[in-house]
Amino acid sequence: MVLSAAGTWLMKYAFLLGFVALFVFFSTQSPSFLSGSNLMNIVEGSALLLLVALALTLVVSSGGIDLSVGTALDFGAWFAIVGMVSFGLPWWAAIIAALVGGALVGALNAFLIVKLGVTPFLATLGTFFIGRSIQQIGTNGGANVTFRQAPEEFQALAGGSTFGIPHEIYIVGVICIGFFVFLSKSKHGQRIHAMGLQDSAARVAGLRTRRYRALIYIFAGVTAAVAGILMSSGLRIYTPMAGFSYLLDGIAAVFIGASMHPRSRPNVAGTLVGVLFLTMLSNGLDLLGLDFNTKAALRGIVLLVALVVAFLVSSRGAKRGLPLRLDLPLPVEEKK
Repeated sequence: MVLSAAGTWLMKYAFLLGFVALFVFFSTQSPSFLSGSNLMNIVEGSALLLLVALALTLVVSSGGIDLSVGTALDFGAWFAIVGMVSFGLPWWAAIIAALVGGALVGALNAFLIVKLGVTPFLATLGTFFIGRSIQQIGTNGGANVTFRQAPEEFQALAGGSTFGIPHEIYIVGVICIGFFVFLSKSKHGQRIHAMGLQDSAARVAGLRTRRYRALIYIFAGVTAAVAGILMSSGLRIYTPMAGFSYLLDGIAAVFIGASMHPRSRPNVAGTLVGVLFLTMLSNGLDLLGLDFNTKAALRGIVLLVALVVAFLVSSRGAKRGLPLRLDLPLPVEEKK
């Protein structure tokens, strides 16, 4: 009985224990790991990945998947830079154009999934390929678009700081809090989780799942586009298909975070920890001075172990999960 209880406890807190162990390991192996500047680098380096992971958290919470979040990020960066370079838009109008670019990616996903009935995996994979082709055509085969003389206000979004803290941390922090409140505290968040748990039961309960699903994909695209805006603000350059590098880590962060939830559900707090874990892993391996191939191999091994643990914990949590409640507070017009 004691052994069983200990095993349950270890499974429940396996990832947190691994997170702490990795933190202690890097702290002892690299004197500069615990420096204030490096810790700030880890937090700042997590910003863009966190936005992508938050978009995925929203989609996965509803029972879907989005393989095109990297495309939405790319469109955000592309529309912002091209808007200022080619069309002479003021910086604030370029930001609006970038958000529209991300919304277009999400709208295409919504059309394919909600209107045509394509499965989320195939629909978003198709959107990814379409987006990649559009970027290649629009940039003559994938050439970078540079705007070194971007307005100071635009550069300040990612390059500026207040009280020693980069602006992008403030921006992403506010968005993260907004996601937490929306998914954890609002009735809309409850409905999204209900869709993810049992979509058919949510429809029977009166929830207009098609409308919610369409808005979820559009909002996920807009969120990823914000990451593209911050990327183009900091680098003052748009690199086609750069967003794809965030996709796999974003998915990993979501499922690592879900393993920390009592019912193994996607959640903002867990996603945040997953993102910090992945960023800390890359940062620590860089500080160890390993060559690229060795670092990539070690990162893959650690990530694989983390995902296996996350899967095992999530499987146990799913078996213990409570049944879906059908007494969600639905608006009067939806009770039909």
